[in-house]
Amino acid sequence: MQVSTRRITVCGLMVSAAISLMACDVPTKASQDAATATAAYAASSPFAQISSLPYNLPPFDKIKDSDYQPSFEAGMAQQRQEVSAIAANPAAPTFDNTIVALERSGQMLGRVKDVFFNLISANTSPVLDQTQQDIAPKLAEHEDAIYLDPALFARIEQLYQQRASLGLDPESLRLLERYRTDFVRAGARLSPAEKDQLRKMNQQISSLTTQFQQNLLKSSNEGAVVVDKLADLDGLSPEGIAAAAQAAENRKLEGKWLITLQNTTDQPVLMQLKNRQLRERVYKASINRGDGGAGDNVGNVAQIVKLRAQRAALLGYPNHAAYVLEEETAGTPAAVNKMLAQLAPPANAIARKDAAVMQQLIERQAKASHTKPFKLQPWDWGFYSEQVRKARYNFDESQIKPYFELNHVLQEGVFYAAHELYGVSFKERTDLPVYQQDVRVFEVFNEDGSALGLFLFDPFARDNKQGGAWMNTYVSQSRLFGTKAVVSNNINIAKPPAGKPVLLTFDEVNTMFHEFGHGLHGLFSNVEYPMFSGASVPPDFVEYPSQFNEMWSYDPKVLAHYATHYESGKPMPRALFKKLLAARKFSAGYETSEYLAAAMLDQSWHQLSTNQTPDVTDVMAFEAKALGHAKGYVVPPRYHTTYFSHIFASGYSAGYYAYIWSDVLAKDTEHWMNTHGGLKRANGDLLRAKVLSRGFSEDPSALFKDFYGRGPDVGPLLEARGLTGVKNP
Repeated sequence: MQVSTRRITVCGLMVSAAISLMACDVPTKASQDAATATAAYAASSPFAQISSLPYNLPPFDKIKDSDYQPSFEAGMAQQRQEVSAIAANPAAPTFDNTIVALERSGQMLGRVKDVFFNLISANTSPVLDQTQQDIAPKLAEHEDAIYLDPALFARIEQLYQQRASLGLDPESLRLLERYRTDFVRAGARLSPAEKDQLRKMNQQISSLTTQFQQNLLKSSNEGAVVVDKLADLDGLSPEGIAAAAQAAENRKLEGKWLITLQNTTDQPVLMQLKNRQLRERVYKASINRGDGGAGDNVGNVAQIVKLRAQRAALLGYPNHAAYVLEEETAGTPAAVNKMLAQLAPPANAIARKDAAVMQQLIERQAKASHTKPFKLQPWDWGFYSEQVRKARYNFDESQIKPYFELNHVLQEGVFYAAHELYGVSFKERTDLPVYQQDVRVFEVFNEDGSALGLFLFDPFARDNKQGGAWMNTYVSQSRLFGTKAVVSNNINIAKPPAGKPVLLTFDEVNTMFHEFGHGLHGLFSNVEYPMFSGASVPPDFVEYPSQFNEMWSYDPKVLAHYATHYESGKPMPRALFKKLLAARKFSAGYETSEYLAAAMLDQSWHQLSTNQTPDVTDVMAFEAKALGHAKGYVVPPRYHTTYFSHIFASGYSAGYYAYIWSDVLAKDTEHWMNTHGGLKRANGDLLRAKVLSRGFSEDPSALFKDFYGRGPDVGPLLEARGLTGVKNP
């Protein structure tokens, strides 16, 4: 997953806010004093100048939590002056004095934002949390002041109408068109009264999504399950027990164990724990996050949904989904609904068949032990599906973990595949500052030795780190600014006690390859303008490079290279290797069904019109009704509403379908790779040249078609997920 904000750019920045640019305001002595103080701080801020570190890496060792608030204020003030000068320029608008000038504006603000919002996710603190609450509505106001400035939009509109005669190169023409589109979609053509309404909505939404994010971290931490007896952890691996003991020790829970919660509904420990009561406790702790308590998100959801629907109506759309999807590859809610409806029946059919097999296993075991059988529940699925998988494939996850040591997977798997496919190499840098001691930094080089950028790797879970996995960008590539990319991958692997190996599940291995696909998208970017840099594409295309990169985690050549025993160094036995590949499709019905349920839930929330949104008292009832298609199944959605951060705190509202839409492209590309010789430079060079280096400088659908030779085909996806030829009983 890539965490991002709403894809509206100003000056090449993912701006989410704004303070008034009204030049006619009469300054008071207090405002003049504040402006003087802001200007004075701007000179001393660690964000005032471009970092002198290699690749402009942020000077993490010089940045204090207290620096962000005044740096935001100074950065916004600078950009207000820059944009006001553009709007008030007496010279006729030109591409350079208007569009390029906007791209160049707000550089200090961009530096602050790129560090702050990345650390809010990866390494937050009470000071950062408070700063986010304070600054979010101001940033929303700042963004609106830019997009809703009539003089500025008039210059853009004039250039847009003259675009055919300006002699612009293709990327510059697209930049002009994108600015005009983004301004219109942000409300530039609204009346003054409507603009005032929009400003208020945007500030409220910004504050509410911030609160949702902070509540989720709070409720996830509070929901962690304390275990008093070691015997209750029967079935958990030694590494898992050690991690639970360490987590308890970190919270000063002496003599206890702590099962921390990951961001999804399903929790990995449910696959191993033999104690059914403990499994139920863990599952219910997971699904109850944000529904009541100190981290209650129910009220936030009700308000966010209502405000989004009202904003869409104000902008001329029937609902928020229609507004969002107009800019996605999918295009319309109808197209998304059609795709989800096509995939759900075969996925659910497989899930029901698997559930029936597991129910039979439960009843056989109950009969053998002379105990009362029970009906399979969601907290039982992982435990019994693992037993079925063991029996069906003679395969046990614990058999493979010793072959997946973290550093070896990174260096000999993730980096190796990138080297073989694209010719890139990696050198660890221990001389550069990081924001947390476990973060590692790698310098990335092209085959000819030329520098490509920096890659930061942050692998371990922490109480002050959001759950899940994602890619961040600290510095975006741009020929306009002469910058190369600095990107990071953030994962939440349980950190074992000191001296113990970090052994991974195959899902965690796959996640590393996935996130590095995002990283390569950022590192390979080769565009002129910041707006188009790297992974700045719509969500239903941004997941394409990452999901494609997953194929190398199970490619025989790559797997053989990194799957070696962490103690002996011996390669994974061929028989185990085959079992792993054979078992890879197992639980495809469950995994696809839980994903589709969440994607449908997202669409259910965001296809509501203004008069359909529920009150706070009806939020959970609405969710239950929206999930009614899954009645009778034991497959819950991957995310319930109150902890669905993708759609209520990130850039995926009405866009969670993007993962499977992108996976169609990814599986097509995997099929193309396999039919063109697999892991070889010619293939990687072509993909890099036609897709990965292009960012958003061209329409994503055109980029894919140029690479693939035609439009996407759903066949390889259905085959990969085992959904071909499945009848829905």
